[in-house]
Amino acid sequence: MPFTYDTEVALATVAALINTAKDDLDPLVTPGGLDRFLEQQRFSGSRTRTDAELRAVRALRAELEVIWFAEEDDAVRLVNAILRRAHALPQLVRHDEWDWHFHATAPEAPLEERMATEAAMALADVIRGHELDRLRSCAAEDCDGVVLDLTRNRSKRFCDTGNCANRTHVKAYRARKAQGA
Repeated sequence: MPFTYDTEVALATVAALINTAKDDLDPLVTPGGLDRFLEQQRFSGSRTRTDAELRAVRALRAELEVIWFAEEDDAVRLVNAILRRAHALPQLVRHDEWDWHFHATAPEAPLEERMATEAAMALADVIRGHELDRLRSCAAEDCDGVVLDLTRNRSKRFCDTGNCANRTHVKAYRARKAQGA
């Protein structure tokens, strides 16, 4: 099932946010690291740039990881909880280079609330489309990153945090070569 571009962008941001905890050097340990992450993800709206904001985003990261691996009924309950907390009221907006898409909070809402609501709206699309199997773990044995599989044939197996696919393929090649020698 193809998702709208804003859903795909929001899902990619969720995966990237969860995967920041998997990096050896978590970029979300300072407000400056959060600034760089949000800039990479092209996330708009107001910011306080405080330690409290950073802690709230880190807590959201853990909450979204639980949803990523949840069974459908649990995912629905958790997504609905986020939307209720934010008093979400979806509205069509257009800004910057983005065409019409949904925002469910005001641009002045706290960062973690806006991030949570965008994630919840995207995850709601995944659930409605019965596509939770597109949210999975990286297939590399030494990685616990998450994978967002938007491929048509559902073939994506490795995360985008590093070179998991290359590392795994090189290891398999060397093993095959050693068996042949």
